[in-house]
Formats: sequence, structure tokens, C-alpha cells
Amino acid sequence: MPLRLPRFQPMRHFARRLRADTGGLALLEFALSLPLFLGLGMFGVEVAWYAVTSMNVSQISLTIADNAARMGQTGSSSSTKTIYRSDINSIFAGAAKQGENIDLLRNGRVVLSSLETLGSSGKQTIRWQRCMGLADYDSDYGPENTNESSNKSFVGMGPKGREIRAPKDDAVMYVEIFYEYQGLFGDMFLPNKVIKQEAAFPIRDDRDLSQQVANDGAYDPKCDVDPPGDKDDEDCLILGLICALKL
Repeated sequence: MPLRLPRFQPMRHFARRLRADTGGLALLEFALSLPLFLGLGMFGVEVAWYAVTSMNVSQISLTIADNAARMGQTGSSSSTKTIYRSDINSIFAGAAKQGENIDLLRNGRVVLSSLETLGSSGKQTIRWQRCMGLADYDSDYGPENTNESSNKSFVGMGPKGREIRAPKDDAVMYVEIFYEYQGLFGDMFLPNKVIKQEAAFPIRDDRDLSQQVANDGAYDPKCDVDPPGDKDDEDCLILGLICALKL
């Protein structure tokens, strides 16, 4: 007796009905496209946050350079201004406040340099340098006392070929900020990277350039000295400065 294959008529009928049924098509399309559009949206948010953060770092660098150029400024133009440690601490405190929204002090490093000339030679030198922030970065142009006489490759501060040089018997406040960018979604869309911004302003008034930073008893934020305190201790990072200030 020959074998009879089972009939697949009901199954074919069901397949035709399923193919013609478009009742859940929109929901299916939404489910399939959601990961794509969600990913694009997250990427857009990440790029926007990176741009905003980079702009914030740039604005902070400009503010520090501008304020540093005004240090010691008074209403009288007849006296030569002296720069004290407390002047620099005040500028750094303002920058710390401005950078709170990006946690600049834990994730960044601010390097403020006074670019001057060596005597009457016109050769460039980093007369003094002060730092703020707990990230471990040094100036790209050298430490304090780097000068053109002993280092022929040092011709000023700034990108190669576009270096800024201080005028004779004058000074330029040069700021470098290194900020360790951390993405909103980790490194899913953009790699964690270092944002660097630079700014420079010439000093506004006559300033005593015969000495570096005068000691008025305040903390001296030298670049080669780590500030006391724990990086994870909120109480020790008052305005991002060292615990001893207790601002």
C-alpha cells in the first residue's frame, strides 16, 4: 500500500493569511529601527557634550590668562605692581569655581606661566610657573626657568611656527589646561582623551619683573609640588585648592 504524504493545505492557508496581515507592521518596524535611532541619538548627545566641554575648557583658559594679566592692577599707573602668592591663589580659586561643572580640578591640570625676556637681550624665558589641579601633566614648553639662552629650541610659547614672544621688559601670561575628558557613555562612541586648550594675554600694567612671585605667607602652588590632601576627599578639595587654604 503506497504511503500518503500529509496534507499541508491548512499550513499553506495560514501562511497566506500571515503574509497578508499588516496589523502589527508598524510595531515591528519600530522595534527593528529603535536600536539604530537610539544609537544615533546617544552618539549625537556624546558629540554635543564633548563640544560643550571643550568650549568650557577654552573659556576657563581665557579667563585665567585675562585675570593673570590684571594681577596687581590698581587705579594708579605710577607704581610698579608686585605679584604675590595670594594673587595667584585667588585666580586659581575663581577658575576652580568656573570649572566645577566639569570637575576640572580632579580631571585636569592648569599651568600658568609668565613668559618674559632675559634682561636686555630679548631672549625668551619662563620666569615663573604655577599649577593647579590633580591630573599629572607638565607644560609642553618646559618648566620654570626654561630660557632661550640655554635651550636654543625654546623660542617662545605656542604651536610650532606660531610661537608667542614676550616684548622686551614686558611679560605675557600663558595658560595651558589639560583636561581628561570622560564620555557620558564611556568610550562607546568617542575615546576618552585629553582636551588641551591654551590662551595668552600681555600684562596690563607695569609689573615688577625683577622677582618671581613674592611671598606673602600664602600657599605657593608650585608645579613640582603635589598639593596635600586626598583626591577622593571632598573636604580637602575646597574650591579645588589644598586643604591648608580652608577657603
